[in-house]
Amino acid sequence: MHIIVCIKQVPDPEAPPSAFKVDEGAKKVALAPGVGLVISQFDAIAVEAALRIRDALGEAKVTLLSLGPEGARDAIKHGLAMGADEGVLLTDKAFDRSDSYTTALALATAIKKLAPYDLVLCGRQAVDWDMGQVGSGIAELLGIPSVTIAKKVEVVDGAARVERVLLDVFETVEAPLPCLVTVSNELGEPRYPQLRQIMMASRKQVPVWVAADLGLDPSQLGSAGARLELARLYIPVVEARCELMDGDSPQEMAQKLARRLREEKLI
Repeated sequence: MHIIVCIKQVPDPEAPPSAFKVDEGAKKVALAPGVGLVISQFDAIAVEAALRIRDALGEAKVTLLSLGPEGARDAIKHGLAMGADEGVLLTDKAFDRSDSYTTALALATAIKKLAPYDLVLCGRQAVDWDMGQVGSGIAELLGIPSVTIAKKVEVVDGAARVERVLLDVFETVEAPLPCLVTVSNELGEPRYPQLRQIMMASRKQVPVWVAADLGLDPSQLGSAGARLELARLYIPVVEARCELMDGDSPQEMAQKLARRLREEKLI
């Protein structure tokens, strides 16, 4: 059993909002000095899901895959300290400013290179952009079934049995292997690496693959191959206006309020 988990490094979501500045001209978010970078919360839970499957089966190989700058190696090291076996980092200037499609393309191509594989796990969404598109995009590009927003993942009789989170109920579905599953926080807290595991993970080598290693042309990747056009990135201005209704009695104030609401076409 070979399980591949796609992970992403993101700014620490516990950082205060004042630590993030929006550069509207460059359409980028700038981080204040000292803001840490961590593994995305949902991706850490996806690693936990893979490790639980391995624990249940007694044997499985868990490989971590991340696309990002050189510093994303730290996110991979965190997953290795949790108990994953191997990790691969995709880093290249050609990947800069990737959208959901070009990110999914690079990851799907890397997954093919890591074949054979039985199961691909992703977080339900990254906690920085919250778009939740990359996992399904990878499955589409690989031509394999996908199951989203899972609270439990098992491998039973050669198939993935997944308990999904819906609006007001849970549902259990089965998908043939290989397949892709996106994992939600309802699965539970990821395990915390112990000091010995952290030290062992620090000694593991993490190979780096660039665009050429994937056989992809730079024109297919990053901003060059992006399908999404970011029109504007800004902090919305929230304005509140309060108007008080005066009157000699509650009935008179209610009548004035009703007239005012009709004038604004709210009723």
